[in-house]
Amino acid sequence: MVDGFGAITWWGFSPALDFQEKGLEGLHVSGGDGDCEEFNVLMIGAGDCRHILKTISRKHRYPKKKINFYVIENSLEIYARHMLLLNIALESPQKMGFQEKTELFLEIYGNSLIRSHSSQYIVNKANEFIKYVTDLDYMKEMMPIFDISALKFKERDQLEAIYKFWRNPDVKVYDISKYWDDRVRKHLGVRYDNKQGAFDWDYSMKLCEKDAKIINIHVYSQWRRNGVAFETREGDYDSPNKTLASGMIFKVGGDRIAQRGYWGDIVTSPFITFGIECEEKSLLKKANDMHMKTSRDVSEYNVLSMLYELTNNEIYVMPKQDGKDGTKKEEAKLTEITEDEEEEDVNENAEEPASSESTGETAKLIQIEDVTVNFLPLSSAQELKKKSKYHQLFHLVYFSNSMVHNLTPEINTLFSERACVMLETAKFMLDLKKEQTDEFVKKVSSMAKSVGCEPQTLCNSDKDSAFLKFTFRRKDQS
Repeated sequence: MVDGFGAITWWGFSPALDFQEKGLEGLHVSGGDGDCEEFNVLMIGAGDCRHILKTISRKHRYPKKKINFYVIENSLEIYARHMLLLNIALESPQKMGFQEKTELFLEIYGNSLIRSHSSQYIVNKANEFIKYVTDLDYMKEMMPIFDISALKFKERDQLEAIYKFWRNPDVKVYDISKYWDDRVRKHLGVRYDNKQGAFDWDYSMKLCEKDAKIINIHVYSQWRRNGVAFETREGDYDSPNKTLASGMIFKVGGDRIAQRGYWGDIVTSPFITFGIECEEKSLLKKANDMHMKTSRDVSEYNVLSMLYELTNNEIYVMPKQDGKDGTKKEEAKLTEITEDEEEEDVNENAEEPASSESTGETAKLIQIEDVTVNFLPLSSAQELKKKSKYHQLFHLVYFSNSMVHNLTPEINTLFSERACVMLETAKFMLDLKKEQTDEFVKKVSSMAKSVGCEPQTLCNSDKDSAFLKFTFRRKDQS
């Protein structure tokens, strides 16, 4: 049976990374005295697009370089979500303001229930994506950042089926509130009748021990109860988020039965990925040893700042509050996203929900030069080594904690002559005991060593880091 972490990783169990910072730090991505023109990243099981979004939003901070992401997951629904969430990030500012984008992104990213307006956005995008996956030339023209040509024909057909399910207008076709409660009931067992006590225990005795106290207990408990993590705007959150639907095969007697439901995380929460680390230190301030802001505030700031950088190629400066002299900081930006203008924009387009099906210039997505996201066949990590075009291609390889079993000696044929290898630890897997997380670090470190990797950072316990970082260097290279 599915445990609290789930069988499908809708969001990762670690904060978002800037891969250029991690991959280029102390490394030359080619031999000799300079870097090559391309930076190739292989992501195995990341679960969401957080690393992609953070990396491409900060692309302007580094010397110009083409970035090629190669993504391997164990579920096509994750690929579908990648396309949707990155599409939101790339919506034209003339069509959707930064604040509205941020709220829509977080709502679809981490909520079981969403607003009807957001549900309609998913329907509209599903119609577009069906055209994309059935006509790759059209996809290349409209959304060139994505490349699904490596997927099998069967997988493309399944992607089309996923989008057709998303656009189904019947809200009863996916009763996520029931599915969520069923998962919580089965996970807690006899503790279900005192579930609030169980949530409080997990927060106080587990989550707070993971350097994540900024995740407010009330926010965390609400998410544990109903799966709603982000309520950034007033409204009725009553439409099921169909992007969190997936199927599983269960054995009943001697039969195998497919069942659609919610099979993701119900323990850790989506606050980890964007909500516990921040460049803006004022959001992390404490008073009386209590955080003044919550992980919702940090998540909103982080996503908004990434969307701003992605569009303007400059670092976002958070507008400061009025000072004692009544003045405002001149660097305050994003004047186009004030509440009044946001509401005016919503009212002007009330008859036509957000959709890029319109033919005007404002429907064009932001075009990010020198970035491609390549979807590879499901669970194909061990197959790549058989294809010569992938040999010594990747400058950075990322493994999630659920897919680290793919880190085998044979896979190092994919690593460039000097590569960075990032491993997600089990730090935020709350149902694991400390002894288990410590043992996980030892095990995966040993696996990395057997592949020929040397540690760049020392991490011996779940309190040290959410990641392990290694360097691979071919012995036949000087």
